[in-house]
Amino acid sequence: MTEQSLLTWPTNAAPVYADEHVQALISRCLAGEDGAYAALYQEYAGMIYRLTYSLLQHKEDAEEVLQDSFEYAFRRLSHYNPHKSSFKTWLYQIAISRSRNKRRRKWLPTLSLGQLVGQDVTDPHAPQPDELAALNETQQMVWQALGQLSVKLRETAVLRYYAGLSYGEISGILGIPAKTAESRMRLAIKALREILGDEG
Repeated sequence: MTEQSLLTWPTNAAPVYADEHVQALISRCLAGEDGAYAALYQEYAGMIYRLTYSLLQHKEDAEEVLQDSFEYAFRRLSHYNPHKSSFKTWLYQIAISRSRNKRRRKWLPTLSLGQLVGQDVTDPHAPQPDELAALNETQQMVWQALGQLSVKLRETAVLRYYAGLSYGEISGILGIPAKTAESRMRLAIKALREILGDEG
């Protein structure tokens, strides 16, 4: 399948998940426009950073996985298919996979996004982990309890409550049936209650 075939389609076959703005940025990226890479990064970096930090609960690890996820996504950009998922879902899938790798290997070689696109790339909207300092005591307890869940339950809980995704979206990201996502969420809630005790 060519890059062009992924980015254009007959009028009567427009992909369900197509977003004209995102598709235009992708087309510009594939045409070699450095500014388009930066724009795509700026648009999604904050969201992906929140996800990776929620999963890994470690600032440097989350930053490394953020960089690694975008480096991988940019190299594989021509493989994104709007017939299968939204671009956000595709990025979430990559970020979760990279987070799993990070946990397994505890180190991932990364390429600076500045090196990749040939300019400084920053995200002024990216949240900082010290936002946790502003959480109240109960929220801090829940955050710490979240870190004690199994990987599968933590991923589901983070996608459901921190990312605000539906079970259908979680299903697409994790590659599991929506009912399984619901079941994992119930188990996550049960486990959190057990960890936190009656106050949870």
